[in-house]
Amino acid sequence: MFRRLHEDIGCVFDRDPAARTTWEVITCYPGFHALTLHRFAHWLWGHRLRWMARFVSHFTRWFTGIEIHPGATIGRCVFIDHGMGVVIGETAEIGDGCTLYHGVTLGGTSWNRGKRHPTLGKGVVIGAGAKVLGPITVGEGAKVGSNAVVVRDVPPGATAVGIPARIVEAGRDSARQEKAEQMGFSAYAVGRVEDDPLSQAIHGLLDHAVDTDRRMEQLIAQLERAGVSLVEDDLATADKFDPKFLGKIVD
Repeated sequence: MFRRLHEDIGCVFDRDPAARTTWEVITCYPGFHALTLHRFAHWLWGHRLRWMARFVSHFTRWFTGIEIHPGATIGRCVFIDHGMGVVIGETAEIGDGCTLYHGVTLGGTSWNRGKRHPTLGKGVVIGAGAKVLGPITVGEGAKVGSNAVVVRDVPPGATAVGIPARIVEAGRDSARQEKAEQMGFSAYAVGRVEDDPLSQAIHGLLDHAVDTDRRMEQLIAQLERAGVSLVEDDLATADKFDPKFLGKIVD
């Protein structure tokens, strides 16, 4: 139990730069309170103490503003930031390392008693106010933009935005994210469908950088297959577009 508490406190420091001390997290973070109380409620639910489990859940909702059904399954190192208005349904499943912001709903679309709530893979990020509805799957590492309404599966690593949610360049998203992290920033949850010209320009630069890296790798691979040996000095010269480098390739 204490290991889980330590993990929960650690993930707050990892994902919230406003967190300063352990005491602050323990006393002032409703997401931490809600997850801690949910584990107790979930244990009661698993031991068929259903009314008591629901009462603990009801108290948690009153105390934190976060409503988690005791039947929901939540993994390790999950972080609920701010938390007010978060609703997580009975058959929802949340993988390790997920992050949920305020106003998120993991809800159902039917009155069936079976599986009717979403499943989130590891490392999923759900933006503020987003609604993920039905027995769908949000793949590992995927992101859901703020205020999106998701009613279909989201592939791993993709970004879903809009109402209804649509996938924003799923094939390029992971490469763009990786390049953004290498460059020291990340244009999270903003797709080309947005009207912000600055975001569009940033995405254009990232895409160009990814394409340039891919083409350079292909060029180097073809040269190596042709028996051309490249050294670091040659590559440094190539970056400067020295015509002598092209002469070496032709020779």
